[in-house]
Amino acid sequence: MEISKNQSIDSISKLFLETTKAMLEQSTGKEINYANTIQKITRVCMMPDLTCFVQFYGDYMGLVIFNFSDEAAFEIYKHYMISMGMPEEELAISISDPEVADSIGEITNQLMGQLIKSVEEKYDLNASYGQPKALTISSAISLSINDTYTQNRRLSFRIDNSIFRIEIAMENSKFIDTASL
Repeated sequence: MEISKNQSIDSISKLFLETTKAMLEQSTGKEINYANTIQKITRVCMMPDLTCFVQFYGDYMGLVIFNFSDEAAFEIYKHYMISMGMPEEELAISISDPEVADSIGEITNQLMGQLIKSVEEKYDLNASYGQPKALTISSAISLSINDTYTQNRRLSFRIDNSIFRIEIAMENSKFIDTASL
């Protein structure tokens, strides 16, 4: 059975949806919902307010960008820290506090570890990833990794009434199940 180029990135995107939802619900104790639509986009962007990006490489390669609104980043940060036992009165009070970006970077690191593991379990493909970089920005920054050879997807999530998104740029690849050959 051959999986087409688009189905390969879409299959990876579905794993990102499921893994992100499960892991964030476990680490924050909050309900995380995702849109049932995966968007095909022309390029990925780092968006305001807080963004975190990380490259992955190995049997499959690409870039993942986590884009959080102020509200979503702060909700995730707050509930993550509280679930780890930090008293609410000791939490940062602003998205501009470096502790928020550091925590989102750590959460992204954990997410990427689980995502890489999920892909390996499902497709027997290995990858590594770099250190996630989290920063607050005030305007969008478009990124491209050799546009001719990448496919891009956007995944949308919600925590309470706050939105965050994952944008994925991945090399064109076709997964072929050797059992069907």
